[in-house]
Amino acid sequence: MSRIKEKFSELKDKKEKALVSYIMTGYPSENATLSAVRGLVRGGADIIELGFPFSDPIADGPTIQKASTGSLNNGIKIEKFFKLVKKIRNETNIPLILMTYTNILYKQGYQKFIKNAKNAGIDGLILPDMAIEEAKQYLSAAKLQKMDTVFLVSPNTQKDRLVKIAKVTSGFLYMVAVFGTTGVQTKIHQYTIDALKSTKRSVKSIPVGVGFGISNAKDVRKYVSVGADAVIVGSANIKIMENTPISKLEKAIFSFTKKLKSETR
Repeated sequence: MSRIKEKFSELKDKKEKALVSYIMTGYPSENATLSAVRGLVRGGADIIELGFPFSDPIADGPTIQKASTGSLNNGIKIEKFFKLVKKIRNETNIPLILMTYTNILYKQGYQKFIKNAKNAGIDGLILPDMAIEEAKQYLSAAKLQKMDTVFLVSPNTQKDRLVKIAKVTSGFLYMVAVFGTTGVQTKIHQYTIDALKSTKRSVKSIPVGVGFGISNAKDVRKYVSVGADAVIVGSANIKIMENTPISKLEKAIFSFTKKLKSETR
């Protein structure tokens, strides 16, 4: 059983939901990444999603796009990313998910990339632009390395397609909360709540997480109350990292994460 599956099993026994926290690796610096991870772990994050920058991050809003550009400008290459993951893995056994885009893996070769990711300490992959119709080689390589593959669905994904996506998903199914990109939103839409409930009815064998636009404890509480097995928070973490001196970053992330996690219990 993977670390991700073990985590969801552990949380189910404790009657808790998962807090999945996203940061962009290498932004605003490598040291900031490590400080943020320490804050996330201390604050109670259940799973950490590590972004690897891509030149055209189509699923991401302005905050994460800016972070992606900043990370690229800081010289984050895949070899440096894996070294950073190994440093993180030396400090914690928390499940780690790599979020990036398909071309990054395709360019290096799925087998080689996923093997290197696994060896570094990555437990799962999120590729927002990976379509199930084109995923055969990717899924084969991931299965060989016992790497979880987290696929995305949206509020308007049709039931038959939803079931197909769920069959190739492992770890958890990622439901996008809004029609659009990542970023801090101001409202939880009824269509998202309805879609979450419908998805849960259709997909009973795997946890369902909700992400995009979740920025505070109130949002976490609402999604947990309507059935989410996990909530994913990203842009709000990036904002803290942008606006906090490195000397205070771990404490700031810890405090924010602790508030979010308290709403999953």
